[in-house]
Amino acid sequence: MTIYWEDFEPGSETEMGRHTFTEAAIISFAKEFDPQPFHVDPEAAKRSAFGGLVASGWHTCSVSMRLMCDSYLNQTVSLGSPGVESVRWPNPVRPGDTVTFRRRILETRASRSKPHMGMVRTQWSGVNQRGETVLELDGWGMFGRRPQ
Repeated sequence: MTIYWEDFEPGSETEMGRHTFTEAAIISFAKEFDPQPFHVDPEAAKRSAFGGLVASGWHTCSVSMRLMCDSYLNQTVSLGSPGVESVRWPNPVRPGDTVTFRRRILETRASRSKPHMGMVRTQWSGVNQRGETVLELDGWGMFGRRPQ
């Protein structure tokens, strides 16, 4: 089933999936993309403000993006995104944490200049097994409208 702009209902919420972050994956991602000591070196991380190894926020965003694609985005008529309005990591992700990712549709609007397209503002969040929010992301997506 193809998901069109008209199928996004403001206020609707959906779980996109869960992911467990391992120490090996945290270090591997960080070595390639965010090699700060508290992401790549467990000993140095113990001496950091975090008191131990933590995942890069960008790792958390990347996992969220994968789950977005798997749970709904690849079934849509996605036309890309004009950008993200905000991203926050209020709590760190630690090795062994299982994060549940959700999406909530905040608003939709039809494009005035491109009648084949609509805009969807979505909030994505990630919450660990302790109930702590580890990701808050707010952004817009552009989606094709249902053919008449």
